[in-house]
Amino acid sequence: MKFTLSWLKEHLDTTASVDEITYALTDLGLEVEGVEDRGAKLRDFTLGYVKSAEKHPDADRLRVCQVETDEGLQQIICGAPNAREGITVVIAKPGVYVPGIDTTIGVGKIRGIESFGMMASERELELSEEHDGIIELSSGNVGDSFTDWLAENDPSKVDPVIEIAITPNRPDALGVRGIARDLAARGLGKLISRDVEPVDGTFSCPVSVSIDEDTLEQAPVFYGRVIRGVKNGPSPVWLQDKLRAIGLRPISFLVDVTNFFTYDRNRPLHVFDADKIAGDTLRVHRAAGGETMVALDEKEYTFVEGMTVISDANGVESIGGVMGGLPSGVTEETVNVFLEAAYFDPVRTAYTGRALKINSDARYRFERGIDPAWTPEGIEHATRMIMDHAGGEASDVVVAGKIPDTSRAYKLNAKRVISLVGMDIPEATQRQSLTALGFRLEGDMAHVPSWRPDVQGEADLVEEVARIASLTKLEGVPLPRLTAGVPRPVMSPVQRREVAARRTAAALGYHECVTYSFIDQPSAALFGGGTDATRLENPISNDMSHMRPSLLPALLQAAARNQARGFADMALFEVGPVFTGGEPGEQHMQVSGLLVGRTGPKDVLGSARDVDVFDVKADAEAILAAIGAPAKVQILRGADNCWHPGRHGKICLGPKKVLGVFGEVHPKVLSEMGVKGPAMAFTLYPAEVPLKRKAGATRPALKVSDLQAVERDFAFVVDADVEALTLVNAAMGADKALIDDVRVFDEFIGGSLGEGKKSLALTVRLQPREQTLKDADIEAVGAKVVASVAKATGGVLRG
Repeated sequence: MKFTLSWLKEHLDTTASVDEITYALTDLGLEVEGVEDRGAKLRDFTLGYVKSAEKHPDADRLRVCQVETDEGLQQIICGAPNAREGITVVIAKPGVYVPGIDTTIGVGKIRGIESFGMMASERELELSEEHDGIIELSSGNVGDSFTDWLAENDPSKVDPVIEIAITPNRPDALGVRGIARDLAARGLGKLISRDVEPVDGTFSCPVSVSIDEDTLEQAPVFYGRVIRGVKNGPSPVWLQDKLRAIGLRPISFLVDVTNFFTYDRNRPLHVFDADKIAGDTLRVHRAAGGETMVALDEKEYTFVEGMTVISDANGVESIGGVMGGLPSGVTEETVNVFLEAAYFDPVRTAYTGRALKINSDARYRFERGIDPAWTPEGIEHATRMIMDHAGGEASDVVVAGKIPDTSRAYKLNAKRVISLVGMDIPEATQRQSLTALGFRLEGDMAHVPSWRPDVQGEADLVEEVARIASLTKLEGVPLPRLTAGVPRPVMSPVQRREVAARRTAAALGYHECVTYSFIDQPSAALFGGGTDATRLENPISNDMSHMRPSLLPALLQAAARNQARGFADMALFEVGPVFTGGEPGEQHMQVSGLLVGRTGPKDVLGSARDVDVFDVKADAEAILAAIGAPAKVQILRGADNCWHPGRHGKICLGPKKVLGVFGEVHPKVLSEMGVKGPAMAFTLYPAEVPLKRKAGATRPALKVSDLQAVERDFAFVVDADVEALTLVNAAMGADKALIDDVRVFDEFIGGSLGEGKKSLALTVRLQPREQTLKDADIEAVGAKVVASVAKATGGVLRG
């Protein structure tokens, strides 16, 4: 939206500077995108005085002029018919750029005589289309800046042009009047009344108007009248200046009037040549589909069913709210004009404009919402302007339909406004701000003006008050303490565990990945997901159709991409949620890590090796320790099918309390995911780690026994398929009070043991707490260990 400062001042009585106005506009939510200094391009032009003008010896139409300038008397050759002695002119000296002809003036010879500059016309300075002669000024001193002369004598020519960005919820700001109203409410001036007296019709309107019953929702009201005996032609200079300043090309007075009110009041209008309306009737209706019309942009459009169109006896003559038709358009020969002011539905107008690919000022405004209540006012204002400048007499106004009812009111709660905005705005100030914006207050109810379709509730009233009060006045105030003393931690225990897990994994050399929570169905199915319970209704792509059941699929996909690019050794991890469904409670936090390749680069000492299960086991235990898991855990089998059946373990506090899983990823899974294996991984469940019984930062006292620890070795003969871990767990459970640690230190297979048997040697460490152990005590514990292992594995002591 563009407008000039002088145009704004026609609606706003203000002494504010351009800087003050632009700052206030941005603060009000009407962001200023730029200010064009129209006088900048004319800075180098100065005033001169023609001392003499003699005929060029070799050209009848040229004059050799001696011009007094700020650099002395200069000779300038000029071919303008009004170049003569005794006039004050505008001089472009050598080196000055002339925008109208895109040329930099230099010293040249014209028919053998040198010329030191140029005397400019209005078109050459882009002030108007006038080029019949050079500019003649009625006043001014030699050497004065032409820009300064214009600012004093014809300020509209160098008026600053302000451009603002309009958000879709502020259609009222698409007119200069609406912008002035906001500035007046802020206190930058007083809104000027610009009402006009209605024009009484002197004859009945010869053109009738009707709206089909099924079209009233799309076009609720239509006002029109004929003005006969007008004289169309170029617009007055002031109107042309306004339109050019905002980038519009003056066409003819009748058309320029409609463009003027489009920008001045956000009121699109349309003018028909009344003599070209076939049958003297206009019908607003829905298109049946297939009709065609040549619009004012000289393009032919074909309508589809449901579009709002205006037709005469010959067919469609205008597209409602979008663009008029060329056959019924006004020309310089028009003497009888039919003036239209109607209201069209924003949604239907937007659909029509998009379908036809027409972008017009009318469509831009109708689809955002104009003031329907100003429809009768708009036709009166336009009628008055046409008759004042083009003459003629007006008919009675014909009306079809009725103005839609936009009345609504919302409660203004002054205390609530202060609470939400965070500023102490007195109730009187709140009411004054809303009144200045056009709201009508009755008690605590604020009635919304018809030009504000965006105000749809009490929250919008709060926004309007805050906008006018200026949120730049907000002062930061610290929130009050909820409790006295040191505040409690903000993060929950689970959140603290996530932070600890993330830091520990990074310290172990893993690189963090942040992946989507969506994966493809085949990958999800490999890890126990991919069901309808986790399927997305509207996935962003086919390979993101399901919520992930595990973090490992995305890590494996990342590993595959890196391997394809030559990176074979990787340590990746991620902390994030996984999903078993779409309902509350079906989301869980996981910590997963992945090792692929070797532990390090090739080494002359041969220290680098392929990663194995024990690498991820150690890393998983380190992360569990960092998040507060107990040191004594059990390692059990029986994890999901995505793990290698013989090379994995579940870290448990019991058969049903699983803290995590580590091991080798199943080769079939690696093949499906395109990963060159083997690959080692772990997945931990931070929420399963028991919380400490005592919540506090104080650590318990260190308990160190001063009694001598005792170690005893046991060698058991068991079946070859019995896992060493089963023996360790059985031995640890034999006496939880005295047994401090159990370790496997030897394995023997074959020999005298026979086929299908093996020997596992354990070291059991006993740590007394109250008294030194006696032989009888040690033997009793040993017997418990033998019995527990025999019960769990069927093993016997090796002889």
